[in-house]
Amino acid sequence: MIDWKSLFVPDTPLLEMVVRGSIMYLAIFFLLRVLLKRESGTTGVTDLLVIVLIADAAQNGMANDYTSIADGIVLVVVIIGWAYLLDLLAYHWPPAARLIRPGSLILVRDGRMLHRNMRRELITEEELFTQLREQGIDDLETVKEVRMESDGRFSVITRSGDQPRNNPDERSVT
Repeated sequence: MIDWKSLFVPDTPLLEMVVRGSIMYLAIFFLLRVLLKRESGTTGVTDLLVIVLIADAAQNGMANDYTSIADGIVLVVVIIGWAYLLDLLAYHWPPAARLIRPGSLILVRDGRMLHRNMRRELITEEELFTQLREQGIDDLETVKEVRMESDGRFSVITRSGDQPRNNPDERSVT
């Protein structure tokens, strides 16, 4: 027999779920933003975070880790709410945008590696040359600029202005 009340009446106080969901979202956002920028590939950090947390929150609501479906729904709403609020904040307030959506970082300028910037993102020379070779570039002197974009991908501009070929199947070079 189904206990309808336990399915739809939250077990956990709603404020506690909002606080827990908020703390987890912001903590994971910060860790992904600061530590794993270059590992995020073509999916934005916020997108990845929302997908992972929503999947976990929804799973808990469906798998009886909570006894109420409402608990899982509240967590999903909190997670989506934070994603929306951070995007809204970044849109309306430029200082927040720099934290939430970081700018690109120049790794090569006029054929010269910027070792300080490479060190900051833990990019080795071999990793950089791998990215260049994947774009058909074998000489650093032909490169005007290489940037690590905020989503972890690399953008390459050659001195002649010709863009390297794009391979959409490869994670880190566009």
